[in-house]
Amino acid sequence: MKTHKSRDIEKTYPLPEFIAKLRRLADALEAAEPFTIAVAGERLRVPANAHCNIEHEREGGREELEFQLQWRTRPARRIRTIKGG
Repeated sequence: MKTHKSRDIEKTYPLPEFIAKLRRLADALEAAEPFTIAVAGERLRVPANAHCNIEHEREGGREELEFQLQWRTRPARRIRTIKGG
């Protein structure tokens, strides 16, 4: 059974690369298709039915805007082996 480690990564991209990723994401969302992206060496597949939200934070003279996609991963299927004899 494949398990995924907890992960909290923040990756900065040059503006043209960031724009290209946003454009691919917008195209996938508009077409109701899954979106695949590599972040810090790990490929992620965002399903077409992912929950989308926008988060704004303000604290100590600093502001943050996050576009978020959230989804649940499917648990790995267990394969039962029946031994006969």
